[in-house]
Amino acid sequence: MDLLFGLDLLVLFAIIGGVGFLFLLASLVIGDLFEAVGFDLDGGDTGTDFGLLDSRVLSVFITAFGGFGVIGVQMGYGALASSLIGLLGGVIFGGVVSLFGRFLIGQQASSSVTDNDLVGKTAQVTVAIKPGQVGQITARIGDERVERIARSVGTEEIKPGTIVKISSVAGDSVIVSPSEG
Repeated sequence: MDLLFGLDLLVLFAIIGGVGFLFLLASLVIGDLFEAVGFDLDGGDTGTDFGLLDSRVLSVFITAFGGFGVIGVQMGYGALASSLIGLLGGVIFGGVVSLFGRFLIGQQASSSVTDNDLVGKTAQVTVAIKPGQVGQITARIGDERVERIARSVGTEEIKPGTIVKISSVAGDSVIVSPSEG
């Protein structure tokens, strides 16, 4: 304990900032450190994957706390004022990182197309669909091209190149009918 009291205030804030920076570097390489070791600190918030208790946010907070504490000491403030300056800097920088992380997570889009996304869409037959047999269709959902095994509703063959409408999904195939357009 004497070692802690023997440290200069400037050195103490620099050590805190350095530990936070090392923590930040490890977070950048590994990702969320808490998640990597099995801790779930998101508070039950399943809507985002980047909360206030994310290791990257906490490491930025600790680094900023130490850095702004050093600035406070250099400006001639005492331990309490420098700690408050560090706390304010840590909260601001940690908050900015948290908001930016949430923004980036919110911008991610899922590239997987579900079966329900196909129902009602038009597609083109790529392999002929004969009565009672399967063929193949290709549909474009957004920017993604989807190929599925297809069966016909009717009793007539649907030739390749024909535009069809997907009416339902049955198991691993889609049910189609010729489009009226």
